[in-house]
Amino acid sequence: MTGTGAREQDRLEALHRLGVVDTPPEDRFDRVVRLARQLFGVPTALVSLVDRDVVVHKAMSGFDERVVRREDSFCHTAVQSDGMLVVEDASADPRFAANPFVAQPDGLRFYAGQPLVAPGGFRVGTLCIADHRPREFPPESAALLRDLAAWVEKELVIDSELERAAQVQAGLLPRTPPDVPGYQVAGACLPSRAVGGDFYDWAATEDGVVLSLVDVMGKGAAAGIMAASVRAVLRGSAHGAEVAQSLLYAGAILHGDLSGAGVFATAFHAALDAATGEVTYADAGHGLTVVLRADGTDERLPATGLPLGVLDEEAREQRTVRLGPGDLLVAFSDGALDVVDGSTAAVPVVVDAVRGARSADAAVEAVLRLAVDLRDRPDDLTVVALRRDG
Repeated sequence: MTGTGAREQDRLEALHRLGVVDTPPEDRFDRVVRLARQLFGVPTALVSLVDRDVVVHKAMSGFDERVVRREDSFCHTAVQSDGMLVVEDASADPRFAANPFVAQPDGLRFYAGQPLVAPGGFRVGTLCIADHRPREFPPESAALLRDLAAWVEKELVIDSELERAAQVQAGLLPRTPPDVPGYQVAGACLPSRAVGGDFYDWAATEDGVVLSLVDVMGKGAAAGIMAASVRAVLRGSAHGAEVAQSLLYAGAILHGDLSGAGVFATAFHAALDAATGEVTYADAGHGLTVVLRADGTDERLPATGLPLGVLDEEAREQRTVRLGPGDLLVAFSDGALDVVDGSTAAVPVVVDAVRGARSADAAVEAVLRLAVDLRDRPDDLTVVALRRDG
């Protein structure tokens, strides 16, 4: 499914939707080419991506040119084929005899390339092997190369699927803060991978707003699936100010799933009465919520029970704290601690980062700035803030 015009444009769009053309080398692809060299006894193996004018080598072993002209690459021809392209002696093949990689001293002679097919059926590149001497390529070798190419295709699709999952998960987060006169609400979530196990949520009520922050143990797609389940159940179990009852109900429904998967979830779930400033909260093993007072003091809110999924509890405790004018409540996941030293001793560092914030947005941004210089966050980082106007 290659060629010119609209079909070629569709093929290029399918290639770039994979999101791997301009990314650094990755070990998951490098392992395949190293294995291919060893299995076939060839000096060169490549994972090639055929772009508009060039061929980009996503992984290469025995070759050092990351980008070559498309018209010079055998892979250009391979993606135009329905099946595997095998050239046993390129110097004797009129299609390739004048190719610059063939005509040079000790030039390329043998090539076998299996097209890589992206979602939609578009051939976007190849897994190929090459040698400087002619050689035969029996059917059993061709079958093995196809198997390795299928492995590469799965890795390419995983990236595409994770990107879509990340978009879906981001779409589940609140898009706009609730309108609560006299208060500001803000939140943010930065997954350490495409999909994460943290989330925050809020919903306006007749009296004020209900806030939640949940941290599912672990990272990646598995934690993301569990986080979506917790979010759905917690939303469906809302009981206004009876936040402990909501957590108890959610825990009862989710206990089997969480414990069966060998994971647990910490949660901070709170309801604000806007008229009085009282925040009624229940904390399932989270313990990372702090109230910063307008007078410069701060108070860390303790957990009121075990995380969801540890025990099928019969009761949940809730407590109340009051926000005065200018007071700020900030709840964050343990990913905020990991950007410091990973221990609870880092809580004061997070508190100092948000101290003096004049808005909920500013408080959230202050926590995120702790991780701004980290290329690889060890854990998801989520924060939600509630501030009473001063």
